[in-house]
Amino acid sequence: MQLDEIQAIFFQECEEGLAVIETNLAAARDADPDAETINTIFRGVHSIKGGAGAFGFEALQAFSHHLETVLDLVRTGERSPTPALIDLLFAAFDVLSDHVASAQSGGAAPDDAAVLERLEAVAKGENGPAPAPAAAAAPESEPEVAGDDGEPAEEAMDFDLDALLASIDLPAATAAPVDWRVTFHPARNAFDNGGDPLPLLRELEGLGGSAITIDQNDLPPLDSLAVEQCWIGWVYRVPGTVAREDIEAVFDFVIDISRVSIMPEDEAPALPAALHEAPVVVALPEPVADVPAAPAAPTPAPAPVAAPVAVAAAEPTPTPPPAASRAPAAAPAENAPSPTIRVELDKLDRLVNLVGELVITQAMLAQRLSLHGVGAIDELSALDHLTRELQDSAMSIRAQPVKSVFSRVPRIIRELEAGTGKRVRLEVEGEMTEVDKTVVERIGEPLTHMIRNAVDHGLEMPDERVALGKPAEGVVRLAAEHRSGRIVISVADDGKGIDRQRVKAKAVERGIIAPDAHLTDEEIENLIFAPGFSTAATVSNISGRGVGMDVVRKNVQALGGRIGISSRFGHGSTFTLTLPLTLAILDGMIVSVGTQTYVIPLAHVVESLRPEAGEVRAFGPDTGLLDVRGQYLPILRVGRLLNVADACSEASEAVLVVVETDAGQAILMVDAIQDQRQVVVKSLEANYAPVSGLAGATVLGDGRVALIIDVETLVQRNRAVSGRALAA
Repeated sequence: MQLDEIQAIFFQECEEGLAVIETNLAAARDADPDAETINTIFRGVHSIKGGAGAFGFEALQAFSHHLETVLDLVRTGERSPTPALIDLLFAAFDVLSDHVASAQSGGAAPDDAAVLERLEAVAKGENGPAPAPAAAAAPESEPEVAGDDGEPAEEAMDFDLDALLASIDLPAATAAPVDWRVTFHPARNAFDNGGDPLPLLRELEGLGGSAITIDQNDLPPLDSLAVEQCWIGWVYRVPGTVAREDIEAVFDFVIDISRVSIMPEDEAPALPAALHEAPVVVALPEPVADVPAAPAAPTPAPAPVAAPVAVAAAEPTPTPPPAASRAPAAAPAENAPSPTIRVELDKLDRLVNLVGELVITQAMLAQRLSLHGVGAIDELSALDHLTRELQDSAMSIRAQPVKSVFSRVPRIIRELEAGTGKRVRLEVEGEMTEVDKTVVERIGEPLTHMIRNAVDHGLEMPDERVALGKPAEGVVRLAAEHRSGRIVISVADDGKGIDRQRVKAKAVERGIIAPDAHLTDEEIENLIFAPGFSTAATVSNISGRGVGMDVVRKNVQALGGRIGISSRFGHGSTFTLTLPLTLAILDGMIVSVGTQTYVIPLAHVVESLRPEAGEVRAFGPDTGLLDVRGQYLPILRVGRLLNVADACSEASEAVLVVVETDAGQAILMVDAIQDQRQVVVKSLEANYAPVSGLAGATVLGDGRVALIIDVETLVQRNRAVSGRALAA
């Protein structure tokens, strides 16, 4: 594997680690953190620090080290996780994220001086009192010493220094430091991804360490031995002149997944007898000093082997432990995480495309057989079932929760709070809702604009909110859910809402609409999506340049989605993104309109019906209404809206398809219904050009190209036309 590939894996792991850190920091802010929460944050920072050191990202490594130091103090109870400290950890997390981004892009390191100063102050105990240590009886002769600032302690006692020194039993200056006992048991999967414990042993020997013995007690019987796993451990003696930190640094990358013990030799427990029954030789590329030699064998020793041997155990082999004690080591843990594998997105895309082509081929086969008079057969039904299962499996591989996008929002909120002086509480719901990876990746920018818009334009300043009888802290609610085969993401705030009169005045001022234009409330609200529109009085780094919401709408439309607004002046606004769950395959109803064939996404379809003569009520020159279970629904003539010349014009001779949209129910009038099947969505933007009212195209079983109707756009267009007609 090339170095750049390994480095890319490191940055992927950094993204995952940062997401875990932020999630646990948020949990620590909302409630008193438990030990596991703090340990999880610590491990995340520690992993980033270790990788940064391996790849030479010195600035990232240095900052991670300072943050890790503070987290270690919290973890050991020397510092309390007060709200002020949690806020500092959030600020440090933001800087850590910037360091990772700059290391990945090769740009300049961020300015971290201010946060580093605060972290160092906490590490020195200068940022509030540390938790009080447990009370212990101190010797009467122990004096008070000077404080950290160099001043004497408040109740310091006078004492005779010479007498004090004489009373202390100091060790001889020439006494040698006690050696270290280092025990290293690699993880069972230590050899995965090219891992190798031998370099760690070489580093120990580089510090002057020498092997004592090898722990083989975990070795299973030969018939159950998995040779790709690591079953042994090493016990080393390292000179006491080596600092403990230097020994810990050897195991920096594996400390979280291995068993490592470092203790003074005089405090270490006696080695089990089993470890002395089989003297061993640890053969490394360089000679190992002070390793107990293997006993002489009755036969001549084999010639030296050029390649390094990890462990050469002398006979006799120790007696394996009983089967009952070996079973837990061989069996996987019940709660062990499911194994995963990283796959390039291009490979997944090719898989999904091939599944799509398989769906088309299966439809063509069914069509061809039906033309030859072959009806439903078991094999064809089985093929249809397997094709659908394969498609579902392929799409589930690409699905991921929107949490990866939602996790960026807390930082955006914190930055906006600092930039605007507003107080914001973020509420998140449905972050585990799954959607296609492509959709997840492309909603990040629209979501960022919507959050910034909600805080900057929606929420009032704290004093203004209090004067209006609202809490000083504004609320921004971010939610995601599955609805009718689509994903709906909403951003709501409890701010001042949309001032329609001001919006209209600004649109007139900027020349977006004519001064005498008659607009419905919905059309006025939609003016905020016009390019160049902004109600900000001044230009700032947050808003005011007239870009943002128009970008949101374009990006959402490019995904085959739509955006809606619901606002009450003085009470807040809700922006709703409705997006497809996947951009590849959907269930559709095949319909005819004149000589053209269209597909209506089945997620919108409620029912289909044929009206009797006289049931349709005329409403204007081009629109009709039909009473469907006590509710009058507008009839949209698809042929007229899509300019199909030979489409049926009489509702009593057509088929009416009742559809559900965010704007309510409506009726699409088509000539006939042909079939219902899965279709593979082909992008019009990529292959032709975007067409209003159409969401894409597909290839049918007989080879014809059918256009997929964008139901939401057609309904919205009809509502706009009807609204203008009524206003006139």
